[in-house]
Amino acid sequence: MHNIRDYYAGGKKLGFINVAFSARATGESAWLLLGLTGTGFAVGLQGLWIAVGELLGVGIAWLWMAKPFKRLTDQYDSVTIPDYLESRFRDDGHWLRLIAAGALIVFVPIYAGSQVFATGKAFNAFLDINHYLGATIGFLVVLLYITKGGFIAVVWSDVFQGLLMVCGLVLLPLVGLLELGGITNLLQSLGNSFPAHLTLTAGQGWTTLAVMQTLGFLAIGIGFLGSPQVFVRFISIRNEEQIKKGAVVALCWTFLADTGAVLLGMTGRALFTDADLGFDSDNILPVMSQALLLPFFAGVYIAMVLAAIMSTTDSLLVLASSSAVRDYWQKTRHPEMSDDTLMKLSWQVTMVLALLSFGIGIGILLYDLENGIFWIVIFGWSGIAATFCPVMILSLCWPRLTALGAKCAMVAGFLSSIAFKFIVPPLLSAAGWDDGVSYLNALDVLLPAFLVSGLVAVVASLMDKAELNDQ
Repeated sequence: MHNIRDYYAGGKKLGFINVAFSARATGESAWLLLGLTGTGFAVGLQGLWIAVGELLGVGIAWLWMAKPFKRLTDQYDSVTIPDYLESRFRDDGHWLRLIAAGALIVFVPIYAGSQVFATGKAFNAFLDINHYLGATIGFLVVLLYITKGGFIAVVWSDVFQGLLMVCGLVLLPLVGLLELGGITNLLQSLGNSFPAHLTLTAGQGWTTLAVMQTLGFLAIGIGFLGSPQVFVRFISIRNEEQIKKGAVVALCWTFLADTGAVLLGMTGRALFTDADLGFDSDNILPVMSQALLLPFFAGVYIAMVLAAIMSTTDSLLVLASSSAVRDYWQKTRHPEMSDDTLMKLSWQVTMVLALLSFGIGIGILLYDLENGIFWIVIFGWSGIAATFCPVMILSLCWPRLTALGAKCAMVAGFLSSIAFKFIVPPLLSAAGWDDGVSYLNALDVLLPAFLVSGLVAVVASLMDKAELNDQ
């Protein structure tokens, strides 16, 4: 690490394999290894809608958005996403930068805290180690390399972690199928005991609730269309020519890993009972690997789950640190600061944010140990995505988007993600519309918050008379 550009964007000189594996490993985390496998165990083929949503999101991001975004960030010499937004909309007042940095500093510790929570659950499920001790061990390992290595350390660890994740999710379902005697026996077993697992609606038919659940699953892919922890990888890639190759790697990784996770859960449902999992579907991968594999290979799966968690935690902490140090402290308060001073400050801020995330993760363990990892992680993911993705998409495809529209949209996305999670459901319940609560819970936060943010962006831009006068 020689300067702030190295610490936060790897010197903008990384190759397509590094960037593709890093983007995919960062975009997945514990929810893939423990959450999506658990979803496959709980609902069966319906979980494939998540895989479809992710393939669409990853494909659009790499094949449609990445090249123009890379071209603009090179033109603006951007190192962070707020750098790009400020330059794209000529926001001399720094409000876009401040809104973006503020949103990241709020949601990233929540998202990273959920990974600390997942670390504790993983250590407990695999090794019967106390949740809190396990969370502390995983946290200290990440802290060890992230504070010194910055973005490059994150990317290179992601390459190995991502390789481990995709191989593990392909191999364990195959072992499960061998144990069952083939796919025919899997289908027969599920057909006899859990026929709903062989339908795309979990046995509900295409009811309103099933449609909402399907849309909610598909909408998870929206988070790849501009979330900073993913798009900063496009800033770091060497040149535009690397993007098409990276797209092939990223799409292959997504298909293999996501479909493997769902199939793993389904084979686990045919092999194990709810009681075997301690009535927690998130435990299917730990239980299955220890029951079907030799101890050495079961140990590899412990490493795989922890790798998935760390690959997201480290990226999030570097992202939040860049928002605090570069986007707030340097760009708006002290533009004269030297790189040496900024590097030291970056390490310190990364440490503080890591400790805050650790505190949140321990708080989740204390307050809500029994809830599944999938939806806890998704809330943090959704908050970041709803704040950034509509603005990022429109900034690349709609020339009439103004700085005012972007600011209003980011605030709307930020507030909507919180409102749809904590405020709207109680209001619907108080009004006596229990079906509405069920529909909203099935749809979850991301899609409605994304739509609100996008609508606000368009309306505010069209009403921006100051911008029209400038034109």
